[in-house]
Amino acid sequence: MKREYPLEKVRNFGIIAHIDAGKTTTSERVLFYTGMSHKIGEVHEGETITDWMEQERERGITITAAAVSCFWTKTTDDPTDQNKKHRFNIIDTPGHIDFTVEVKRSMRVLDGAIVVFDGVSGVEPQSETNWRYAEEAKVPRICFINKLDRTGASFERSYASILDRLSPKAVRMQIPIGEEGEHVGIVDLLSMRGYHFEGKNGEKVLAVDVPEYLKTDAEKYRGELIEKIVEHDDALMHQYLEGKEIPLEELKKTLRKAVIANSIFPVYAGSALKNKGVQLILDAVVDYLPSPVDLPPVKGIDPKTGEEIERKPSDDEPFSALAFKLQTDPFVGQLAFFRVYSGIVEAGSYIYNSTTREKERLGRIVRLQADKREEVKAVFTGEIAAAVGLKDTRTSHTLCDIDHPIILEAIVFPEPVVSLRIEPKTKADQEKMGMALKKLSDEDPTFRVSSNQETFETVISGMGELHLEIIVDRMKREFGVLADVGKPQVAYKETIQGHAEAEHKYIKQSGGRGQYGHVKILIKPLEPLVPGAKIPKNVKRSEHFEFVNNIKGGVIPNEFIPAVEKGIKEAMERGILAGYKAVDISVSLFDGSYHDVDSSEIAFKIAGSQAFQDAAKRAKPVLLEPIMKVEVVTPEKFMGDVNGHLNSKRGHVESIEDRAGNKAILAKVPLSEMFGYTTTLRSMTEGRASSTMEFDHYAVVPSNVAKEIIEARS
Repeated sequence: MKREYPLEKVRNFGIIAHIDAGKTTTSERVLFYTGMSHKIGEVHEGETITDWMEQERERGITITAAAVSCFWTKTTDDPTDQNKKHRFNIIDTPGHIDFTVEVKRSMRVLDGAIVVFDGVSGVEPQSETNWRYAEEAKVPRICFINKLDRTGASFERSYASILDRLSPKAVRMQIPIGEEGEHVGIVDLLSMRGYHFEGKNGEKVLAVDVPEYLKTDAEKYRGELIEKIVEHDDALMHQYLEGKEIPLEELKKTLRKAVIANSIFPVYAGSALKNKGVQLILDAVVDYLPSPVDLPPVKGIDPKTGEEIERKPSDDEPFSALAFKLQTDPFVGQLAFFRVYSGIVEAGSYIYNSTTREKERLGRIVRLQADKREEVKAVFTGEIAAAVGLKDTRTSHTLCDIDHPIILEAIVFPEPVVSLRIEPKTKADQEKMGMALKKLSDEDPTFRVSSNQETFETVISGMGELHLEIIVDRMKREFGVLADVGKPQVAYKETIQGHAEAEHKYIKQSGGRGQYGHVKILIKPLEPLVPGAKIPKNVKRSEHFEFVNNIKGGVIPNEFIPAVEKGIKEAMERGILAGYKAVDISVSLFDGSYHDVDSSEIAFKIAGSQAFQDAAKRAKPVLLEPIMKVEVVTPEKFMGDVNGHLNSKRGHVESIEDRAGNKAILAKVPLSEMFGYTTTLRSMTEGRASSTMEFDHYAVVPSNVAKEIIEARS
């Protein structure tokens, strides 16, 4: 099988932004200019291609990351020349914090990103979160300051917010020609050319002279840009210091290397809604964002030896891919999206899921154009596609060649912070609800389903009220399940602040064979794992739990030790104070005894569980609550009221900034105090203030508040 396009002509990139920065509008322009759509869909008209779910079109927000394949020939190249075409695999991600999982998982499989900013607001809270995810994944970025046609827009102010709040490595590549109602085009600083965009949809890109009034600024900013570029190449630096004119191609080549190394973040300008600047960003994707060939080999673990191994981005290497998203399709069933890091995979072949250690048959492979699909016979290195018919593959699983297994690094997802009780309306809905919840939790790793053992109620948990609202709505529309839901509840957790030992002997005689299990354990708070630290062989560690096997001389036989661990884990699920899951605890099993005849796994499991309960009650147990990072943007005259209100909610105001004629208040507030906050804020500020909220960390609940929570649960 031969690939249609060379690997160096492939670009996998995402479009990320804070909600309402114009990300989906930018994506729609991209699809129009690349010939994927013949009409531009507008978010405000509910006709977008990437926002294809009904809920997305109704609410005008992106909920699920949409994958789109298309082609682009640079504006300076001949569009009929097939050798100049580049294949783009684009993911348009959500901006709302409740769907942040989509950004996190997309970052893991993308090679680059366009980060869109609102030209009025500049950097906003979700911009910072998305930037952090991109930093963690080491994804090269291009910045696009959008909406420069809006009243109050300022390229320089937005650019300053990027330097101040995200990275001093950002540098202007363009400046706008006019702002607000006067915004007519942009100046490219490298080529010192102006550009206007004409035609009904701005499809004609016309080079013009730099306007006279901008020449001084353009020269100054070009000097700053060239200084930043030559810092990354000694030969160019030498030429620059000697006052020589550096050829444009040399500058672009060095800039490309610096962008790929995350040493420079180029900043572009325009207005997607008014069709200004988008084509030049697509040119920048070709010029500066990496192809799979430009990136280092992907690293993984050999499941047979546990040693680190790598796969080069080449069709000749053994097949390896990461499943990063599941989606239920009403026509073909479950789609598993995957990114191929090495090798080729063909439809109908058998692949190995090294995470589950199971072989699976890859039925059909489809390439996605948002909600439309095109069947393909094979997928090559560096491509993104979706598989139909993988029964046991989940998000973060590695798919690979059975003879050359590898486990790629998994995606780590945030814990849910909001829960609510859900029950089916009728008996017929009961069975359907179980199936629907399973499918939805398979799709979304931040959505969890559990059942309360005492009340037999089903509890669903997610990242926010909107997240759970969308889930319930999807159950109704996609699965025909009608359900009653309770009020949103905070997902509290429990932990300990002290050390304690406990011993428990479980002995049961009831005629015939008895039961005997005896353990001694020590529990203590779990310290965060130091990066790169070696974990001893006798320690089993996950993010929130550590089990240390300190049994010497076989006082408890090896076959019973996993049962003790299982009993402790089950006890942690049940909690200590109020029935919430216990976390961040280290448990050391250091002594015990067994009986030749009566000892069993169940006896040791019960002994472990009881010992943990006994120790935890004496180890200063406390409740933990989610603390949210809240930003409120309000007119100055309401600032005092908003501040006072946040303080009354146990909030801590951290800073107040000027933001486009308003005040931005940044605070940390417990989630339990924030339900219904948007409505209160509107009535307090005549509907003129807005707020955003995202999870920040868990903190100990004050004792007077904890007492009320515990009493309400007992």
